[in-house]
Amino acid sequence: MPVLERIAAYQDEMIVWRRHLHAHPETAFEERETSDFVAERLAHFGVEVHRGLAGTGVVGVLRAGSSPRTIGLRADMDALPMTEQNSFGHASRHPGKMHGCGHDGHTVMLLGAARHLAETRNFDGTVHLIFQPAEEGEAGGRVMIEQGLFERFPCDAVYGLHNWPQLPAGAFGVRAGPIMAAADHFEITVTGKGAHGAMPHHGVDPVLVAAHIVTAAQALVSRDTDPVDTAVVSFTVIRGGSAFNVIPDEVVMSGTVRSFKLETQDALEAGLARVAENVAAAFGASATVAYHRSYPATINSAAEAEFAAAVAARVVGSDQVVRTLAPSMGAEDFAFMLQRRPGCYVWLGQGGGPDSCMIHNPRYDFNDGILVTGASYWALLAETALAAPPSR
Repeated sequence: MPVLERIAAYQDEMIVWRRHLHAHPETAFEERETSDFVAERLAHFGVEVHRGLAGTGVVGVLRAGSSPRTIGLRADMDALPMTEQNSFGHASRHPGKMHGCGHDGHTVMLLGAARHLAETRNFDGTVHLIFQPAEEGEAGGRVMIEQGLFERFPCDAVYGLHNWPQLPAGAFGVRAGPIMAAADHFEITVTGKGAHGAMPHHGVDPVLVAAHIVTAAQALVSRDTDPVDTAVVSFTVIRGGSAFNVIPDEVVMSGTVRSFKLETQDALEAGLARVAENVAAAFGASATVAYHRSYPATINSAAEAEFAAAVAARVVGSDQVVRTLAPSMGAEDFAFMLQRRPGCYVWLGQGGGPDSCMIHNPRYDFNDGILVTGASYWALLAETALAAPPSR
């Protein structure tokens, strides 16, 4: 029986799993019930279960045949610290927590593939099913690696998947090279001299200095970065002052920097410090910059991207595999895994109809109609990568 048909036979059960997880979201490194849910089902399918990496991480191991070849398939499990605004029956029951990015669906698609692979064992080698905690800003993937993920569970290549509302439901977006940006964040503290708002000449106004830094920093992209490169510098928080007639001593600003190339990332970090310090000095103030590199760019290796695209085409047809999508300035901690192993991160269309919305929206919900498609892709990816040699 073809993979799609076999997995479609338990679509209804997968929907029940997905809606259960959606109703019980857990945020970074707190995915205890989710981890239990995943481990129990893997064990029921006959998958070897390992727990404890990054605290709540789960790795399932499936072996068949005698080949030493290995493949890693990764799904993220955590929810976002946001309040859901949906009213359907499976809406979040945990105030301030929501599966607003579809990780509930990602988890279930990999569980569906695990069930199929465990039942059929139509491969020769080892499949590592990586259920990762804390993707949303806390780098759970990096923590799993630091705690020995690839030493304990070797992977010749590793693959990731994310739903994408900007693609039609069931279509795949695949590209070699950068697909998600590096994400850095910064905090700039501007120190001046407080004064009465009506007598600014007695002080050094850090609010004015901050405004000039915000404006000047935009030239780091528009004038210091190659126009054919892509980068973003966004100031998203400005805090300072407590009264309408008082010039404060200090203003604190924070924001994010996004880039694809390491040399661009280096230049933006150095440039932001240069601009902040020198603009402040020109006004008689001072500025200090705390700069933090969060996630590196997600960069697909060429051979694995071609392989992923070919497998996706077998699942949905070549006309539903989009190879021309521009990379996103969003970030993804699967990037840490791709720094250690070749692999590919793909987008699976969630649907772009009038009632849909982008991820991280309080009215978002995962499209259950793509569960079978995603699970079939995972299963076929493993079966193809670890195809048994033809009998003689």
